[in-house]
Amino acid sequence: MRFEIMRLDDVDGSAVDSTVVDAASVNRIVQQAAAMGQRIYIRPAESSAS
Repeated sequence: MRFEIMRLDDVDGSAVDSTVVDAASVNRIVQQAAAMGQRIYIRPAESSAS
């Protein structure tokens, strides 16, 4: 499963940038964001129809 992770603006909470990662990478990114005090939003990524 893949997830979209968006970094949020500290002031208004709007999405600053986003990336799509696999489930194994989510924990690492969450740990990094917590260490840096970043706000993030995580949601399942839409799967593309192939």
